[in-house]
Amino acid sequence: MSVSGPPRPDPQIDELTVSGIECFGHHGVFDFERREGQVFVIDLTLGIDTRRAAASDDLSDTVHYGLLVDRVKAAVESDPVDLIETLAERISNVALTFDGVEWVRATVHKPDAPIEATFTDVALSITRNKRTDT
Repeated sequence: MSVSGPPRPDPQIDELTVSGIECFGHHGVFDFERREGQVFVIDLTLGIDTRRAAASDDLSDTVHYGLLVDRVKAAVESDPVDLIETLAERISNVALTFDGVEWVRATVHKPDAPIEATFTDVALSITRNKRTDT
């Protein structure tokens, strides 16, 4: 079995990071999580080639991160799911729909997870690559 780790550094691919996207969702396995909801915080890193945008200084030649954040926020704040694994996959799929995104690393933080202990955060990070059918 092959295990896929984070994308290997590619000198042609740059990284764009948006951290701390605060969203309110109703995700979780417990009824009270679904009913009351809670804060989720999302960190995204995208693998993109920024050279064209740097040369043109044109927003249409890069990822519009304001639009990205709006779409990620909408994805988190709709359609409750049980697991942060499912939510992270959903967020990654949203990011991969943007032109020029080669890969995404999405971290879902659930700082108010229902754990009977003192803790700072629960976080899951996944990395997904754009798939091509060639």
